[in-house]
This record gives sequence, C-alpha cells and structure tokens, in this order.
Amino acid sequence: MKKFLLLLVVVLLVPFMVFADEGEEDLLIATSNEVKVYFFRGEGCPHCADAETFFQSIEEEYGSMFEIVDYETWYNTENAALLEKVGEVRGEEIGGVPYILIGNKSWNGFTDEWGQEMLAEIKSQYNVDPAERYDVMQLIETGSTGGEEKKSVGSDILSLVIILLIACGIGFGISKARSTVTE
Repeated sequence: MKKFLLLLVVVLLVPFMVFADEGEEDLLIATSNEVKVYFFRGEGCPHCADAETFFQSIEEEYGSMFEIVDYETWYNTENAALLEKVGEVRGEEIGGVPYILIGNKSWNGFTDEWGQEMLAEIKSQYNVDPAERYDVMQLIETGSTGGEEKKSVGSDILSLVIILLIACGIGFGISKARSTVTE
C-alpha cells in the first residue's frame, strides 16, 4: 500500500513539474512595462512618414516607455487583413493609414496635435499595470483583452495535486479504518 501511495504521489507531481516553466514564462511577459504602439502604415504614405518622424523625435526621451509594433499594409496583404480585423473587433471604420492604436485609444491619420495626444496616452498607459492594459492583438489572438486575471497552468495543476492528495489521504484513512474494524 505504501508503494502504491508513493507511486500515486510521483504520478501526480510530474505534470506540475512539466508545466511549472509555463507559469514562469507568463510572469515574464506580464512584467514588461513598455506600452505597445500598434502602427499600421503604408510605404510611401506622407502622413505615415510624419508619424514615424514624430515617434523618432520622442525616442531618446521616452523610448524606454513604448515599443512600436509596425504593420505595413499597402504591400503586405496579411497586415492589411489584420487592420480590417482590428477595425471589426473595435467597431471602427478605418479609413486608411496611418492607423495608430495605443491602449484603447486610436487615431486614423496624423497631426502634430494628435502626436501630443499619443505621447500623453503612452505616458498614461505606462503607469497602468501591463496585465491591466487593453490589448487588441491579445483580443484577436485569444479572445482576451488584457486587464483580466492571468492564470498560471502551474498553479492550476498544483491545486489539482493538493486536492487529489487530500482525497487519497482520506481514502487511505477510510481503508485503514475498515481494515482495523475487520481484524
């Protein structure tokens, strides 16, 4: 009986050890504090070039606060389809490029005034916990917008192991009690 219990414990702990790294990886992703700036543009678009110049001009002072995620849409059909999908998910009619998305705010076009709004949004989003930020790409990929509690596979398995060990202990206690009564 002791060998059976030992084998049961080993079998229950192996899945936890296999998936433990996955939970740590989620933690690393969630702690990156850079704000994602989704930048849909067209090669040769003058307004897109103005937006690029703006982001380059703030790079030295604020570059550690944001990451540009660049999608060229005029010559890349996958990126063009992604832009359409972003519009559908957000319920927006996107009239062309540049289309810039920071958190839950978007700009279709570019002006210097909008550039200042974008910088203010980067600063604002930077102060929000990364796990709480709206992320349209996460929504498209997983159906989750961010800002929801992240669950670790490792912690789920640990909970399952604990429950199973308690159940085994209770079962062992009952079987031990029965064997004592029958003796």
